Amino acid sequence: MKFVHIADVHFDALFSNLANVENLPDVRRLEQRNVFKKVIKYIKENNVNYLFISGDLYENQYVKESTIIYINDLFKEIPNTKIFISPGNHDPYLKNSYYAEFKFAPNVYIFKGEFECKEMPDANIYGMGFTSFYCKDINFGNLKKIENGKPNILVMHASLDGGTEENREYNPVLESKLDSFDMDYIALGHIHKPYYHQKENQKIVYPGSLISFGFDELGEHGMIVGEIENRNLNIEFIKLDETEFTVLEQNVENFNSKDDLIEFINDIDLDENKLYKIELVGNRNFEINSREILKLIDNENILKIKNLTKIGYNLEEIKKENTLRGLFVQEALKKLETNMYTKEEIERAIEIGLNSM
Repeated sequence: MKFVHIADVHFDALFSNLANVENLPDVRRLEQRNVFKKVIKYIKENNVNYLFISGDLYENQYVKESTIIYINDLFKEIPNTKIFISPGNHDPYLKNSYYAEFKFAPNVYIFKGEFECKEMPDANIYGMGFTSFYCKDINFGNLKKIENGKPNILVMHASLDGGTEENREYNPVLESKLDSFDMDYIALGHIHKPYYHQKENQKIVYPGSLISFGFDELGEHGMIVGEIENRNLNIEFIKLDETEFTVLEQNVENFNSKDDLIEFINDIDLDENKLYKIELVGNRNFEINSREILKLIDNENILKIKNLTKIGYNLEEIKKENTLRGLFVQEALKKLETNMYTKEEIERAIEIGLNSM
């Protein structure tokens, strides 16, 4: 049996992390649709038996009915593929949700609440879904593996091994617990970074988000395709999102002016299919205004400039000088004792003053 595993599509997401770039959220929403169509096209061309969607297919708060119709029309294009959806924390199975009220294509099955199993001709498909925006305690009591010689596949939206305090509110589950059920494949969603082939014979898999939502989701994004034959699992990650977010680090210590830095950045040979954030590091020799620099950069693929540099002056040495510079730094540093200004504000004031001198 062949399958495709995707998760965290987030149809009609706001793309708020990209809102500072004109029209980019709209562009990414169109690219999101295009990538989803690639999934359907792959399924049609390769006669895939199953499509597993492990939650967060859409944004419950923002999704439009027209988007649901669009998704369902694509589902209708693959009538011979059984589609199993496990709702997540962004698209829970609520009484008034589209999952509950919209009539999806006959080949679509949506899990809800407790674990259940759907016995198919060539596989046993297990799953459960969020019924609210949070799910802290999973009841594994209904998860009983069937021994009938068919592959057993579990589809769910969950936080593997808990992680952060935040993720403990979204179906926290230990990997050892999932291992104990001895499934042939466990299709997870929620974590936007792909997790596969990190271990030998790995069967617990995150495909990652279908597309990237910004600079906190670096690297490639796409889907997992797999095949189970004679209980042997083979999986592969296929990149689908042509746009990749990348962070470049640039040390500024060898630049003596803003113009030098901008000229250097404009000359960097960048990949036109990538969107960049440049992080400036090191000790600076001039005042850096990230927004001002970004406005003067020619390459539109550079979306953000982040200033992580430190002041280039040794203030402890300068304040020992019996000069105007030394007196100025001494008086400025005394302001820190008043708690009226932050260290960053004082250092910026000193930097401007020293540059003027």
